Amino acid sequence: MPSWSPSQYLKFEEERTRPAAELLARISVAAPQKVVDVGCGPGNSTELLVRRWPQASVAGFDTSDDMRRAAAARLPTCRFFKADAATWLPTDEDIVFANAVFQWVSGHVAAIAAVFGAMRPGAVLAVQMPDNFNEPVHEAMRAAASEGPWSKTLQDLSTREGVAPAGAYYDALARQARRLDLWHTHYHHVVADAGAIVEWMKATGLRPYLDRLPGAAADEFLDAYRRRLESAYPPRANGATIFTAPRFFLVADRA
Repeated sequence: MPSWSPSQYLKFEEERTRPAAELLARISVAAPQKVVDVGCGPGNSTELLVRRWPQASVAGFDTSDDMRRAAAARLPTCRFFKADAATWLPTDEDIVFANAVFQWVSGHVAAIAAVFGAMRPGAVLAVQMPDNFNEPVHEAMRAAASEGPWSKTLQDLSTREGVAPAGAYYDALARQARRLDLWHTHYHHVVADAGAIVEWMKATGLRPYLDRLPGAAADEFLDAYRRRLESAYPPRANGATIFTAPRFFLVADRA
């Protein structure tokens, strides 16, 4: 698993939390008793759950010790534990909330189906995933990785699967769902320049690449990546840059 930095992740906290808030808004359960935040990160999404359902028992889990420590410092009354979204299964949770985590799981459609299949009747699964694997932000990353002196070191990292077509999730969940809501949203984040996009991705998509490169090589790789992003995301009329970020959402109520 890649390493994770809570401080790097939270450089764009408002932008990263907005999809979680919009996912949460589509959940209609009024008073759940048990809620779990899958891949809770530094607790920004968990905090939304606590605010929405202050009476509920809210827990979160993550594979990263650093992320869990940051989440626990932010929300000391919540329980945070170590688990992997690839293998974790629910027991009696009313809400399973997974914001920007299942895209890291190999075979994630099957993993999501396994989670939903283990949920009790009436429980709700809510999932959001960045659907940007074929966007310039990832195409530039793969190109930079393949053309530098680091190409052999990084060559296997560009095979990660992206988000599947919506129908794949529908087919995986529909037979056990009372209600299934699927949608896409394209966010158009206004950032300072291509360098800001690099900073954004250093907390997420770039982590596996940077974990394999020593300091000087990592800097050279990031510079090559930034140059490609400058072409893909040119400055607008006032000098700012628009970073388009598509995301996929689903909310499924268990029959």
